[in-house]
Amino acid sequence: MTGPDDLDRSEIEAVIETRRDLGPAYEPALVDSFVEKVEAAIEQRVDARLAARNRSQAMERQHSGQQLALGIVSLVLGIPITAITLAVGDGSLTALLIAWVGIVVVNIAYAWQGRRGE
Repeated sequence: MTGPDDLDRSEIEAVIETRRDLGPAYEPALVDSFVEKVEAAIEQRVDARLAARNRSQAMERQHSGQQLALGIVSLVLGIPITAITLAVGDGSLTALLIAWVGIVVVNIAYAWQGRRGE
């Protein structure tokens, strides 16, 4: 991850060359300046990683809530589907099994999609 505040080799070489030109009297100031740049670059990287982690956790919570809602809606809709299927008559057990397998497959597919996206 590179950005305008990241340190590169040329900056390190410039600090060393400046130290050679100015002499040891300016060394503490050069070192302090370089340390500040290093600390700023580290902070930038840590902030970027924390932001990415927070986005990932927020997306995971959102998916978890959606998965719970899908499960509840599936159960609520499964009750009338079961009643209608059992009221139809012949072959109703097979139709009931097909309906519930469809509900289960939809829920598993949604859960699997969420896991794959992480």
